[in-house]
Amino acid sequence: MTQLIVAVPPILWPLVVYFFVVIALVVTILAVSSILGERTIGRATNDIFESGIVTVGNARFRVPAKFYLIAMFFVIFDLETVYLFAWSVVVRTVGWPGYFEALAFIMMLVAALAYLWRTGALEWAPTGRRPLVVTAERRGETKQ
Repeated sequence: MTQLIVAVPPILWPLVVYFFVVIALVVTILAVSSILGERTIGRATNDIFESGIVTVGNARFRVPAKFYLIAMFFVIFDLETVYLFAWSVVVRTVGWPGYFEALAFIMMLVAALAYLWRTGALEWAPTGRRPLVVTAERRGETKQ
């Protein structure tokens, strides 16, 4: 029978040790919780508990789409931060070409933000509540 021995490179040993420490910590926390935890079942066992505050109403309510838009903007600009952080680590090795690529990336995001702002995607209030801007063309006046 042939034995398969996989050698772990020395640079990966901290990662292997970290992995086993995390697994041991999770198992320990779950074991201590199951040993010390209460096993009683009462009327309030299945009730929602949030910091001791009594729940009011139903948890099934509709969330306006604007919340999802804000979440998407957060994800977009959060990814921008990740890319720019990675770029800042290697900024000296990539030189000027890397600088101009990062500048082009930032300019594309600024252009996208300007487009979203211009189209009203960043407006929180519904369309009926936005202030109406009346221009001379809309009033029927002509420029002389």
